[in-house]
Amino acid sequence: MHEYSLTRNIIETAAEYAGGAKVRKITLVAGEASGVSGESVRLYFGIIAENTPCAGAEIEIESVRPMLRCKSCGTLFERKPFSFECPCGGEGEPTEIGREFYIKSVEVG
Repeated sequence: MHEYSLTRNIIETAAEYAGGAKVRKITLVAGEASGVSGESVRLYFGIIAENTPCAGAEIEIESVRPMLRCKSCGTLFERKPFSFECPCGGEGEPTEIGREFYIKSVEVG
């Protein structure tokens, strides 16, 4: 249910940025480990955006896969199922990559 308040904030932020102009497109970045459902955001957006400058705007969501950083070599890599092993043989640890959620851009016009 937190997607409802996130979506409301996205609409408010985009409308403020547009300064009264029509919002055509909003691009979001959502890490797969962020806990945010892109489909829920899309669903709520269509409802909440009615009668706002964002009504009818396109929502694009760029997904970011979670990455681990190797403790031995420092390389970023995607985790394989049931393993934290880096291609070099070292052990990976979680990073913030894949946990992000933010507005990347707002197109108006």
